[in-house]
Amino acid sequence: MSAITENAVSRHRLTVEAFHRMGEAGIFLEDDRVELIDGEIIDMAPIGSKHAAIVAELNRLFVVAVGTQARMWIQNPIRLGGESEAQPDIALLRPRDDRYAAALPLSEDVLLIVEVADTTLAYDRDVKVPLYARHGVPEVWLLDLEHSRLHIYTAPSERSYHECRILAEPGLIAPSALPRCAVVMTGIV
Repeated sequence: MSAITENAVSRHRLTVEAFHRMGEAGIFLEDDRVELIDGEIIDMAPIGSKHAAIVAELNRLFVVAVGTQARMWIQNPIRLGGESEAQPDIALLRPRDDRYAAALPLSEDVLLIVEVADTTLAYDRDVKVPLYARHGVPEVWLLDLEHSRLHIYTAPSERSYHECRILAEPGLIAPSALPRCAVVMTGIV
């Protein structure tokens, strides 16, 4: 018997449409936390109390700061091409009359994505951030709770972001697309 190598293994990649059909068919339980990343179904980490509290606080801060200039999208799906549907913790979207009821937002609808990482830093940094870059998301904030840092990614390319700033004490900060909508990050990171 010969050993099976990675090259000999064939993977079946799902499309977003197939992923939705699986959901409609009841394959996923109502409480399942999954997302589709590059054609693969990924189990998402459970949300702990600190993570939930920070997402709720950021939601509160952003709602006040952006008003009607952006649509808040909290832990909801965003379609990224034909094989990915990520669920970032927070997304600021361009306003749309239907409030995204007719169709999920696409990468071109996104102004900012915020991922909060307590146990998922490597995955968020090494998988999701490059995914967002490949799809042209203009800016991603990655809150690293373990090291109390905010990573700010801008200038997306086909592989990653050209610019990354890491702030230990971010203070007052605004998304590039909404420079007048600053939020106070002191005490959050």
